[in-house]
Amino acid sequence: MSKVSLFNMQGEEIGEVELDEKIFGVKVSDAAMHRVVKMHLANRRLGTAAVKNRAAVRGGGRKPWRQKGTGRARHGSIRSPIWVGGGTVFGPIPRDFGYRIPKKVRRLALKSALSSKVRDGELIVVEALTFSEPKTRDMVQALKNLKAGEKVLLVTAGVEPNVVKSARNIPGVKTLPANQLNVYDILYHQNLMLTQDALTRVEEVFA
Repeated sequence: MSKVSLFNMQGEEIGEVELDEKIFGVKVSDAAMHRVVKMHLANRRLGTAAVKNRAAVRGGGRKPWRQKGTGRARHGSIRSPIWVGGGTVFGPIPRDFGYRIPKKVRRLALKSALSSKVRDGELIVVEALTFSEPKTRDMVQALKNLKAGEKVLLVTAGVEPNVVKSARNIPGVKTLPANQLNVYDILYHQNLMLTQDALTRVEEVFA
């Protein structure tokens, strides 16, 4: 098993932690990560182009004139597509761009992303992130002590309100609970910071 240093919030090295090779030591698959990032971005995409068909256009509930005897063409609604102000035929509707890829590929991509952070020395394990109250200044100081860089993903075991509120106004910093860890956020941020409890949680869930 590979080992990484364990730090406290003051940036002091207080020990080492072992990493599960099945998660943090796999052969990095660029292809799997590429597929998962593409899926992630596609699932976030919103289809916004839309038109109204004849059922959605206001009005047209009454037949404009009787069927026979007027000499005019028969019509059932003034909102027919051939009328001015009528509905549109085969126009765009909000499109769902999302799709899914196999679970094994998603798991491989996540393990590859975590392993790449270990390989590149961009994984920071901190004993705990504890704040008695939300303080952006305290979070900035903690990140500075830990040499976390400008773009860092903070992962906690669960939702930590004080951690979230302390970090949300800092540009380039994002917080996530361990069960929402994803390939896109890991690769997007320069450094990945895990609390010791979050590391345990990740190894339990993804082993």
